Amino acid sequence: MKRLTLLFLFAVLVALGVAVVMADEPGYVLFSYKNFRYESSFWGFLALLVATVLALYLLKLALAAIGVSGRIINPWSRYNKQRRIAQAAHRGHLELAEGDWPSALKHLKAAAESDPHPLTHYLGAARAANEMGQVEESDALLRQAREREPHADVAIGLTQAQLQIHRSQYSEALASLAPLHAKYPKHPYVLSLMQRLYVTQRDWPALIALLPELRKQKVLSDTELSDLERRAWLASLEQAEPVGNETPEQALNRQWQQVPSGLKNDVELAAAYAGRLHTLNREDEAEEVLRTAIKRNYDDRLVSLYGQVKSRDPARQVQQAESWLKSRPSDPVLLLALGRLCQMSQLWGKARDYLEASLSARRTPEACGELARLLAHLGETDRSNQLLLESAAQPVSSLPALRA
Repeated sequence: MKRLTLLFLFAVLVALGVAVVMADEPGYVLFSYKNFRYESSFWGFLALLVATVLALYLLKLALAAIGVSGRIINPWSRYNKQRRIAQAAHRGHLELAEGDWPSALKHLKAAAESDPHPLTHYLGAARAANEMGQVEESDALLRQAREREPHADVAIGLTQAQLQIHRSQYSEALASLAPLHAKYPKHPYVLSLMQRLYVTQRDWPALIALLPELRKQKVLSDTELSDLERRAWLASLEQAEPVGNETPEQALNRQWQQVPSGLKNDVELAAAYAGRLHTLNREDEAEEVLRTAIKRNYDDRLVSLYGQVKSRDPARQVQQAESWLKSRPSDPVLLLALGRLCQMSQLWGKARDYLEASLSARRTPEACGELARLLAHLGETDRSNQLLLESAAQPVSSLPALRA
């Protein structure tokens, strides 16, 4: 309050001073040009000048106010056009998230037609059309997106592949991803979608070819990648088919040679390879594979399969299995395998002893069934039937055929 009083007093003093000066010396201003003549006191001219500047400033403010109101009132103004695009885009993306596909399609298409950067609107509209089953509309919207924003090929291609996967069009999805992979071979999401499609289509050779890049780009965790790699090689061994004049055995061995050396020691892969050899009557090769794998990594699956293989020297097989028994005298799986090996060598007494020992170590349906089969062969039908009833109470897959 004190400051305002001082300012007021100062203004009054200045005004009095100016009035004194004006009264003492009014001054004189003259403008003359052809027939125009203006004359005034200096102070009158100064007042006119100030009034003119003030009038121009007020005119500018008025014109600005008229311009703003005109932009808002005019429905065809750039401001209102941009506002309508923003509103349509906002509503469309919100409806897309809520699953309101028809409204989302309508609003996103409207936004895409007028927005200078329409990519996300087209992609959202394509998804909405796809969800409604309007496949042709969805593909057309993606084509328009390519025409409007040709440099967004990754986003558009990935969206197209995802929509095709949603439709279970797996071959078409791979065709959409192929040019992206060729152009961007290190793109993680492209690689991720491709590996998922290869697994879905059981295209194991293609997946195996993709594995090095998946590992290099760290698309999957180490555990996931190891499991996927094992699954792919297992399937490739199980589905190995002859090419040209190959025999089935040659096709299987060719596939095994392609397995990475580190995986050849894997229990599941070794068992799968030996199992296929056994199926193809390549008993000596199967026995060698299993014997080597068991020495590296003793595993019940390998031992069980070893008991079903009959090489040209079954006596050596029995000796080999008995050497493992020294460190595992009560191993029920190994005892069962020995019982089977002895049956194939027609060593009926030893076979019975090993099967009885296996049953004593662990009473499994498989051991019951195997001993029942042996006893039936030996004519002990009563105990054989008793064991069969016991094994039937605990269902087990059929007993393997033992080669004589």
